[in-house]
Amino acid sequence: MKLKKLRRDIDFMDKVEELSGESLNSCIQCGTCAAGCPFVEDMEILPERVFKHITLGNIDKVLEHNTMWICAACYTCSVRCPRDIDIAKIMEAVRQVILRANIDQVDVDEVDNMEELPQLAVVGCFRKETG
Repeated sequence: MKLKKLRRDIDFMDKVEELSGESLNSCIQCGTCAAGCPFVEDMEILPERVFKHITLGNIDKVLEHNTMWICAACYTCSVRCPRDIDIAKIMEAVRQVILRANIDQVDVDEVDNMEELPQLAVVGCFRKETG
């Protein structure tokens, strides 16, 4: 998977907050979201670190890690958040901003065992990307 760097002139945080309807600055970095997440062991950095990198403008750090793609939007984190932040909604917004900016570019030739991928997933991905 090839990732392009997000240009600094894109206000990533504002786009995420607009799409999610949530404020990233409301996060107090308590880690409750990660403590309840059933997929935290597969995440390279914790959700609160993703938020911190976004608020600091370190978008490259966000793009280096898989956290937003691992999130299954099960809403366990959102329910447990002491600040009532809808974390799953923010993670979806992060994914949408990245996809809309065409940052996530997959080179089909680099996908191992293309024959083993479920056809439905390939078709769904194609439809999503081509509109």
